[in-house]
Amino acid sequence: MRTLLIHRLVSAVFVMLIASFLSFSLLFSAPGNPAETILRQQSGLDPTYDEIELFMKRHDLNRPFLVQCLQWLYLLTHGKLGVSLRTGEPVLEEFTARFGATFQLAGAAMALSVIIGLPIGVFAATKPNSLFDHIIRVVSLAGVSIPEFWLGLMLMLCFSLALGWLPCFGYGTIRHLVLPVVTLAVGITASLVRFVRANMLEVLNLDYITTAKAKGLREVIIVWKHALKNALIPVITILGIQLGHLLAGAVIVETVFSWPGIGKFFVDSIYARDYPVIQGFVLIIAAIYVLINLLVDILYVYLDPRVRYEGRG
Repeated sequence: MRTLLIHRLVSAVFVMLIASFLSFSLLFSAPGNPAETILRQQSGLDPTYDEIELFMKRHDLNRPFLVQCLQWLYLLTHGKLGVSLRTGEPVLEEFTARFGATFQLAGAAMALSVIIGLPIGVFAATKPNSLFDHIIRVVSLAGVSIPEFWLGLMLMLCFSLALGWLPCFGYGTIRHLVLPVVTLAVGITASLVRFVRANMLEVLNLDYITTAKAKGLREVIIVWKHALKNALIPVITILGIQLGHLLAGAVIVETVFSWPGIGKFFVDSIYARDYPVIQGFVLIIAAIYVLINLLVDILYVYLDPRVRYEGRG
């Protein structure tokens, strides 16, 4: 276990650095001047040449690409992510202030997906080719296929503008949380249902399940105690990937519903080419993905004895 942790931590450092370097390279080579964009957003007027030069000199934007990268790495070794070009505040503080809203959104969507998707996938697998199974397969396929931004707009039109039940925008109450959570949860729930159903069907056809049935065990015990545990092992991988997708993919939903999380802050920073914020976002999301994968590997070790045995060998 200790070797696994050390190997993953070392890999994580390289992955995060490479991801940040690539994102910075793409932004640096993109057309346009961040100083001009930000000054125009702040004043609403076209900035003069002197104003642009002064802004670039103040934020070291006129330095070569490699120098700016090394400056950012130096800050990173001191636990800093730089200062936002738009707000003038430290990037880490900006993200910290917005992480709560994003985690609230992603956590609620993930919890809703597991509560709904897991039992439906199991029930569909226990009744293969039944009417319920066919309906679930069609509905889950539709759920996977619907784009999040389109679903969010449709929910907004229906439940906010037409019926007036829920607010379109805003943050702070459960009513504000409903539409963005449902928008995020639909696709993940549909994927979870399809994956759980497929894994349960495979496990239910194994010999030890047939033996359990021959011994007269009740179906409820066979399905929920013996089959589900083995079927959940690959499902954990999917949940880990989906959680990372939730945090990174909340960008679209937060923009549609004006949710004050890191996703909306990131989109606004892209428009302004706020380099430190974009680099910080990529670094943090890469770290979250690596952490989630590490937790999934650790859960594997505890859930599957074969992994423990292979690790010792």
